[in-house]
Amino acid sequence: MTVNLLGLTQKELAEFFVELGEKPFRAKQVMKWIHQLGVSDFNDMTDVAKSLRDKLTQLAVVAVPKLLNEQLSSDGTRKWLLELTPGNAIETVFIPEDDRGTLCVSSQVGCALACTFCSTGRQGFNRNLTTAEIIGQIWWAYKALGKNPKGERVISNVVLMGMGEPLLNFDAVINTLSILLDDMAYGLSRRRVTLSTSGVIPALQRLQEQMPVALAVSLHAPNDALRDILVPINQKYPLKQLMQACQSYVKAGPRDFITFEYVMLKDVNDSDKQARELIQLVKDIPCKFNLIPFNPFPGSGYETSTSQRIKSFKDILVQHGFIVTVRKTRGDDIDAACGQLAGKVIDKSRRHEKFMEIEND
Repeated sequence: MTVNLLGLTQKELAEFFVELGEKPFRAKQVMKWIHQLGVSDFNDMTDVAKSLRDKLTQLAVVAVPKLLNEQLSSDGTRKWLLELTPGNAIETVFIPEDDRGTLCVSSQVGCALACTFCSTGRQGFNRNLTTAEIIGQIWWAYKALGKNPKGERVISNVVLMGMGEPLLNFDAVINTLSILLDDMAYGLSRRRVTLSTSGVIPALQRLQEQMPVALAVSLHAPNDALRDILVPINQKYPLKQLMQACQSYVKAGPRDFITFEYVMLKDVNDSDKQARELIQLVKDIPCKFNLIPFNPFPGSGYETSTSQRIKSFKDILVQHGFIVTVRKTRGDDIDAACGQLAGKVIDKSRRHEKFMEIEND
């Protein structure tokens, strides 16, 4: 059985070479060819001894996902559709901004958390991605985008915010982070790698211990009653526990704050009263807010908050000393916006009935 070197950390790659009777330093050499130079054919690794190249050709591969489609938005956003196996595809999105280039990466095919405002959550869960399949998205994007005229990588930041809940694919994600941070691979700093979670608290604590990177938490509601509906995992790990975990994470993380993501849903979670409730919820946590205008998809049942309502919500938070950004809507014309990576799905959430239950309490 051949080994896919794309998904091996430097430590694993060094162990692989030792098993072949080679020196461990070959790991750094080959990692650079694969990840920095985008080479997948061992014969093109010209400073590797031919005897080793022949050995690798027999025993290993650099197998990357197959590119099925690439789309370019009018705003510069790019989306790649990558096939893992026949019938299993994932989408990876690049978002260019004035001061950075951010790659949004998937960690699962589908998602098991069933957040009601997210089209990926509506399609259900298929399977976890391997480390090679996660890294394969980054490999494709780095190769496609290359460097700018200054010789700098176009991709400056990587966020695990695509399809799936990263902390439910913990081992593969930890290995992915190891490769992203490795100077022989992508050489990103912990501050430039962000993991977004809905709040899988035991795994969040393990991340804090093993490989703390920048953290974003999908909050979306200021109280348990509403979050139980919007983000069902809240029923298992309620807000009090989540806030305690965030307080602890800040002490270990590379940034001195947590980013709370908050999708703005018209007449659901966007009132002034809910903004004030949110302030009370996070008052003991160094944090900033990213307000995300909801991107409608077929059958979502939700509407986007008006610009005036978003401004009012933001102003209340700012008046209480919080840093607040409103995410620009990007990639709408190629369905690359937040929560839209899965396409058309059937709504099985019964959310309208549940909202009525809250209102009647």
